[in-house]
Amino acid sequence: MKRTVFITVCTMFVMVQQLFAQTDPHFTQNYTYPMYINPAMVGQSDGEYRASAVYRSQWGAMGHPYRTTGLSADAATNNNLAVGVNLLNQSAGDGGYNYFNAYASIAYTGVKFGKNENHHVIFAMQAGLLNRHVNQNKFKWGEQWNPITGYNAGNPTSESFDKTSATTLDMGTGALYYDASPEKKYNIFGGLSFYHINKPGDPIVSTQSTELNTIPMRYTVHGGTSINIMEGTNVVPHILYNQQGNAKEFMLGIYGQKMVNEETTIMAGAYYRFKDAIAPYVGVDYKNFLVGLSYDVNTSKLGAMTRNVNSFELSFSYIMRKETKGLVDFIHCPRL
Repeated sequence: MKRTVFITVCTMFVMVQQLFAQTDPHFTQNYTYPMYINPAMVGQSDGEYRASAVYRSQWGAMGHPYRTTGLSADAATNNNLAVGVNLLNQSAGDGGYNYFNAYASIAYTGVKFGKNENHHVIFAMQAGLLNRHVNQNKFKWGEQWNPITGYNAGNPTSESFDKTSATTLDMGTGALYYDASPEKKYNIFGGLSFYHINKPGDPIVSTQSTELNTIPMRYTVHGGTSINIMEGTNVVPHILYNQQGNAKEFMLGIYGQKMVNEETTIMAGAYYRFKDAIAPYVGVDYKNFLVGLSYDVNTSKLGAMTRNVNSFELSFSYIMRKETKGLVDFIHCPRL
């Protein structure tokens, strides 16, 4: 009973904290949802176009978990442009909170230099809509708890929202560099992106502070290198840093990919999110399809106080390739 009450309180605390902290959702398999970490990654695949989906279930032991779904599609053109769209929806279990966004991205891909123009620099813009919705009837406030009888939804509360749903225009930008030289042992990549650059308003959080009434800008720094160990075998260490307001995320990852044949590549690795979780990962790239699975093992203080507050992600991508992937394509397109 005590554990059930504790879990319920934790769930509500985290959900309310996310609402008022105004932080964006995140994925462990961030490369599967590329435009969400950098708009300049639009169209950067080894195919004509790419469609991806990723699903994250977080803290399933706490009753109804956080569920986050991301969908994206992007393509390169013959005019030094790349275009794409991405959608994201997150529901916070029984907490009554829902986050949704939809964006379109466009990138200029014509900056190339070096031998055979294998060094690429991409600049991109992103614009779309962001919606946050709360169902006040599903919130549980301190005034509704009785130390003897417990929670009673019928108890009155003085808490209220000026608005329970708000949609606003949102914009972002980013830049990306990568080295696609096939003869090198190390192929470096890195990028910088900014989201909510127009400082969209958030009418749900109504206070005297202009800073609290706007969604804080998020900036992301990411990079790494693809190391050619031997023919058909690469190891890719990489980093990701997010900051939005006072919320910070620092993530290290490494995975290996082995080209079994021209149709199949297998991948395995792990990610570590500082003071939060460690996540092993496995994936298979077969013909035009890529499936990945990761499992976050919570290492935070919350994980120490509770059991099974872990998360899992399942990703799926389809890349339309004109021809069977060859060794050159394998080297040229590390998962940025």
